[in-house]
Parts: sequence; C-alpha cells; structure tokens
Amino acid sequence: MDYLAGIDLGSTSLKCVIYDLTGNVVSCAARPTERCNPYLDHPEWTVWQPEQIWGSIAAAIKEAVAKLGDPRRIKAVAVTGMGMDGVPIDEQGNWLYPFISWHDPRTEAQLRWWESQIGAEWNFRVGGNTLWRFSTALRLLWMAEHEPGILARTDKWLLIEDFLNFMLCGRRATDYSMASCTLLFDQLKRDWSEEILSQAGIEHRLLCEALPSGTPLGDVTAAAAEATGLPVGTPVILGGHDYLCGALPVGAFKPGVVLDVTGTWEIVLAAIPAPILTPEVHKLGVTVETHVARDTYAVWGGAVASNMLEWYRKEYGFEAQLRAEKEGGVDWDYLMAEASASPAGARGAMFLPHMSAAGCPVVDARSLGAFVGLSNFVQRGDMLRAIIEGLDYQFFDIVTALKTGLGISPDRLVAVGGATHNSFWMQNKADITGLPIDVPKVEEATPLGAAILAGIGIGLYRNEQDAFEHVYKPGKTYYPDPQLAPGYAEWYQIYKQLYPVLKPVSHQLYDQFRV
Repeated sequence: MDYLAGIDLGSTSLKCVIYDLTGNVVSCAARPTERCNPYLDHPEWTVWQPEQIWGSIAAAIKEAVAKLGDPRRIKAVAVTGMGMDGVPIDEQGNWLYPFISWHDPRTEAQLRWWESQIGAEWNFRVGGNTLWRFSTALRLLWMAEHEPGILARTDKWLLIEDFLNFMLCGRRATDYSMASCTLLFDQLKRDWSEEILSQAGIEHRLLCEALPSGTPLGDVTAAAAEATGLPVGTPVILGGHDYLCGALPVGAFKPGVVLDVTGTWEIVLAAIPAPILTPEVHKLGVTVETHVARDTYAVWGGAVASNMLEWYRKEYGFEAQLRAEKEGGVDWDYLMAEASASPAGARGAMFLPHMSAAGCPVVDARSLGAFVGLSNFVQRGDMLRAIIEGLDYQFFDIVTALKTGLGISPDRLVAVGGATHNSFWMQNKADITGLPIDVPKVEEATPLGAAILAGIGIGLYRNEQDAFEHVYKPGKTYYPDPQLAPGYAEWYQIYKQLYPVLKPVSHQLYDQFRV
C-alpha cells in the first residue's frame, strides 16, 4: 500500500502525519513549537529558533516513520503551515537570524510607513492583502533598518515551509499561496510585483522562485534522510499555506463551499475563479490570494481565535488541571463543563476577542481585548462562556462580511481544525450564526491537504477532485437551536458596538504599554 506524508508547521505544534491514499492516518507524531523571548531589552520580541524548528520536526518525522513497517511505502512528502514567518539564509544555507514570530510587535513602525507611503488600498489592488504588522515585507524592512549587515549576507528569505523544504531537499523555492502572504506578490501575474518591490526598496534577489502548489521540488537528501528517517530520494512536493491545504480534503476548492478553519487562527474562506481586488472588497478586511488548488483563488477573512482560550487555560485553568490529575480526564473537559453550565449570554458578560489585535472585518493592530458587562452575578464559567461567545460573534462578523461584500451566502458551513473537537464551541457557533455546521470525519485536514498535494505532484491523484473523492468522509452536523436565535441576534448587535466604543481607550493603552 502506498503512503503520503503531510508535515504541518503550526504555532502550537510541529507534526508529521502519514496517510494511505484514502485519507486514513497510518502514523503520526508531533513536537511542541517553542516560542522564545530571548531579548532582555525587548521582552515582547518573539521568535522561533531555526534549530528548534528543524530539530523538533525532524524528530517528529523520524518517530512517525519508525512506526511503519517499510518506510519506502512513503511515496512523497509535502509541507504546510503558518504563513508570514521567515528566516534569512546565506549562500551556504546557514540561517542568519531567528524567525520573527507573528506574535512579535516590533514591525509596528514599518506597518505605519507602508500605510502612508504605499497605501493599503493600492497594495490590495495588486496583491489582495490585508495589512498585518507581521506581513513578511515589514520584517524585511525592519531587517534593512536594524540588521543591514545580515540582510546584505542573505541569499534568500525563506518562509517557514520553504525553510523545511530546503532542509529536506536543498531547493530554495516558495509556492503561490505562501508568496501571497508577503505583500509583494501580484495576484494577476502570479509573480513578484516589481512595482511594489521598487517602492518598498526590497531587493528581488532575496525572494525565492514562486511556483504552483503540487510542483515537485527535489528528493530527500542523505543528510535529511539521516535526520528524519525518510528514505533517500523520497520526492518532496511543494505544499502551501495551512488553511488552504485544509480546504482540499473537504471540497473547499469548489465554488459554494465555505470553510471554517479554527485553530490558533480562525479563517473563513471560499474559493473564487478569479481575484476580486476592488476598493469595496478591500474595505471588508478580507484577503484575496492564490489557492493551493490549480487555477483557483481564495477569499478569506480571519482573526486570532483559540489563542485566547489557551490564555484562559494557562492563567485560570489550574483548578481544572488539578481535577484532571486527581479524577482523570482532560482539563478541557472540566473547563467546557463550566462554560456550558453558564446560560446563553453569560449573565451579561461579553468579551471582545482582540487580544492579538483585530482581524476581519476591521483590521486594527492596536485594538486590545476586553471583558465588559462584569457584575457580582458573573461567575467563572460565565467568563469562559463569554470568551467562546465573543469568538463566535467575531466568526459571524467574518461570515457576514463575505455575504454582504461578495455575495457568498452559504446555507451551511464546513468546519475543520482543532476546535471541531470541542462540541460546546461548535454548537455555540451554529447557534450564533443560525447556520448548520458540517464537521467531516477527516483526520488532521491541514496535513492531509499537504499529503494530497504530494499525491497530485507524483500522479497518484489526477487532480484535487479525484483526491477529494478518495479521502472525504462525512461526519457530524451541528444544527442551530431556534430558541436561542432571538437572544443571540440582539446580543450580537450589542457586541458590534464594543470595538468602536473601546477603540480610543485601546489605542491609548496600546501606545503606552505595547509600543
């Protein structure tokens, strides 16, 4: 039996998942992604160390491969993961500086320069990008200003997936979906924008060749084989951005399918046949980019999501952790029991989920999270429920933006990602949106999408549709509770007022404590 390997470089974990051709997991292993704050004079600066990324994912691959009877059954491998974070390497392949994480706020000044000198609307008209302070081009501007010597010695700036491909097979290349994250890619030409590069003062030589996802890159080298356990000569196929890879096994490369990918980030996306780069679409706070599916584009709105639940778990979930240790089970089970025991509306507590800035439909790097409506009646479980409801109001905001601005009006949604294991969260999402949510029985959709691209790249699947028909498995559907609809419709209108009311306060606090 033939196998395909998908490697997923996420903000929380680095994993290797090996599948058969019908999408069943044969073997898997993971290691944590270690976020570092090594700068004493800038404790908020956040990086990923290249040696940790490579060492940990190599160990995960080796563990997954070791579980197989015959590693030679792995016919190809492809990589997916987070988007904007990159590393400079010299001509000999040595990394010169850590990956600046998307958590890192250091490029705020470069963001403001880009907004004033290049302009958000003009940039969108070329590249389809929403401006985030962690966009790749802003890291390059920061390096040019603060570490010009390093940039002068840099041969290529490798995005994190491109870095792993380079470590596996030695090829320096990127794919269209990853290039779309940089602010430097022309969506109509599907190539680097010489005009933007010129205006930004960024040298073209720093950028890798951009190719379609599914392109064969090379073969696993002897050094990479020793580190990972993959057989020498295993084909390495170009993957793509994580949420777009996650769209492949659930059919979200076809018009009419709206996908919700919820993990550290929540991404709501739909496939479109051609880029729509108008000022009206730009105002929605969405991004338009090349899909990993051939000859297809995607439009998506996104915002940070489960990071806030992880924050609550870390800071306030110690009692649930103690119960799990004493009584068995997982701490999340106890936390979600507290949240579900809270009534709809969380006794008036509301949460603005902007702890890592505001995303679609309003992009504001200086917006901050907030609890409002607190009173003596609010209990601990209400606070957690308020976070989940706030995340789902944010999700509804994104769905509404796609509907009103682009005419994308789903009668149901398809969901993948870590949040699909949280039944309370998924049910609340259906209740707030008023839409059924299908959760296919797909194991690890994101690395499976990468494995699909690997299979397409070597001809084991004819195309995306053929792969989808091989791997898709229907699962559970969450239906909205009609009794909750009137309350959530009213509370959503209150939620919509939180950002504009709190904006001036958030900006003052951000300028005092975050810059």
